[in-house]
Amino acid sequence: MYVTPSWLIVAVLITLVYGGVVQDRLALGPAAYLLAFVFAVLLYVSVLVHELAHSVVARMYGLPVRRIVLYVLGGVSEIEREAPTPGREFWIAFAGPLFSLLLAACGFGLYLFADPFSVVGELLFQLWIANLLVGVFNLLPGLPLDGGRLLRAGVWKMTGKPLLGSVAAAWGGRVLALVVVALPFVLAWSAGGGPSPWTVVWGLVLGGFMWTGATSALRAARVREQIPRLRARDLARKAVTVPADTPLAEAERRAREAGGVEIVVTDPDGTATSIVHPAAAGAIAGERRAWVPVSSVARAVSEHSLVPVELEGEELLNALTSRPLPEYLVVAEDGGVRGVLRATDVNAAVSGRD
Repeated sequence: MYVTPSWLIVAVLITLVYGGVVQDRLALGPAAYLLAFVFAVLLYVSVLVHELAHSVVARMYGLPVRRIVLYVLGGVSEIEREAPTPGREFWIAFAGPLFSLLLAACGFGLYLFADPFSVVGELLFQLWIANLLVGVFNLLPGLPLDGGRLLRAGVWKMTGKPLLGSVAAAWGGRVLALVVVALPFVLAWSAGGGPSPWTVVWGLVLGGFMWTGATSALRAARVREQIPRLRARDLARKAVTVPADTPLAEAERRAREAGGVEIVVTDPDGTATSIVHPAAAGAIAGERRAWVPVSSVARAVSEHSLVPVELEGEELLNALTSRPLPEYLVVAEDGGVRGVLRATDVNAAVSGRD
């Protein structure tokens, strides 16, 4: 679990604002602000329990969870893989709000038997209110909220298209963001007054968070759609192999004749040792290209640079992201060179660019 420093900002704000409310109710003096700080802690504990519910269900389905992060406006469970079916997506998403609402119901039940004007009564009131807020807010139908994931699962189930579900849920999140920003103005004008700066600021912050999260989710969904189409053999640029002492001009001539765009440098045994770096080669003046060897403008090939030609989809992407490099050598089972894979080409393919 990781708690970002931004949590302290909200904790201080809640303590200052809610402390006055507690003082009016219980007349505790300075201790009212201590109780308000306890409410801030309870709110984030509620968020933590909410995220733990997501994580437990995700792990039950065999999906690894990297960590839980608590930040200024809530929390997130960093689940490393997407749910493979809409049903599992639904239950992972629903587990958080369901657990929050169950805690709210339990807290409310205990609150009914407590003195509402006592410290215990106030803490129980804070407990059920905090979990009710977390549970209800997260059921709103738009990403990045859990309700958006429920909407995504529903559309995915009906259409069989996860991307369509993500698009619907992301636009739901954008609509909700606009509603959140507009709500302080609408409520104030309907009451015949003007919105307070405090509600406007919170509306903008929360709405901005929701809009950004929905946009990021939409972008990520479009990226995921491209991943199954990734194939090392298709993305590899055609390459020619030349000995290390070959002049750059001669190597480029051979590449043009062979219809290749990449030059791979080999040792006397024919083993690939490096790949010519286009920027370094381009910096060599024309009159020098006839005698500068390709080995002087190439980057070495290591065991981490080798990519089997049969890799594709998520397996290929995992192999590349586990060892980020600007270029890779695509090789066959016998070690033969099948081409050069540039990271820029992979990024373009993932983002859907030509």
